[in-house]
Amino acid sequence: MESLIELLHNLKELLNPKHIIEFLTTKGAVFTYIGLALIVFAETGLAVGFFLPGDSLLVVAGLFAAKANGLNVAILLVLLFVAAVVGDALGYYSGLKVGPRIFTRQKSLLFRPSHLQKAQGFYEKYGGKTIIIARFVPVVRTFAPIVAGAAQMPYRRFVVYNVVGGFLWVFSMILTGYFLGSLIPNLDQHIEWVVIVVVALSLLPPVIEYLKSRREKRRAASVGDVQV
Repeated sequence: MESLIELLHNLKELLNPKHIIEFLTTKGAVFTYIGLALIVFAETGLAVGFFLPGDSLLVVAGLFAAKANGLNVAILLVLLFVAAVVGDALGYYSGLKVGPRIFTRQKSLLFRPSHLQKAQGFYEKYGGKTIIIARFVPVVRTFAPIVAGAAQMPYRRFVVYNVVGGFLWVFSMILTGYFLGSLIPNLDQHIEWVVIVVVALSLLPPVIEYLKSRREKRRAASVGDVQV
């Protein structure tokens, strides 16, 4: 039991965006840019990357850039935008090639059908706009392009949503961290609180959708009772 707790603690530390960026920056700016781009690419383009930090990593990257520690915010914006767009494109291509078969895969250590089903629910409700909305929803962000590919959304349509969503997500998150870091002194010493706030905000969309869904069901039930 103690070894399991220690393993979970170590995994939590490895996925801490502050620790990730601090480790990368010790290897130099070029290594940092490449490392961040690979993480964003994996989190958006590979089904096994759903557990990687997304929103919080971008915000903390912007925060580090504001503290003049060698990271250039313009390079971050362009590079991570490209990584996010290419990642979603790979997810779309994977879904297009694998198709419906992916929905019948059994649960494994790195794959959960429930994640795919959640993304499918978003897609059925919002259509192509899911690619934009999903950028701001953890886990769904990873699986939405796969679902779009499996549903054979026309690529020309997909790429528009992909570029717009990638731009809004990357620029809003990085610039939020950058401007907060520029305006609030010593904020870099309290990054943990920034991460907590970002994670809490990223959970708002699914919570809001759940509440809206419950309200719509109640409204439909009340209308049915009146008709009876």
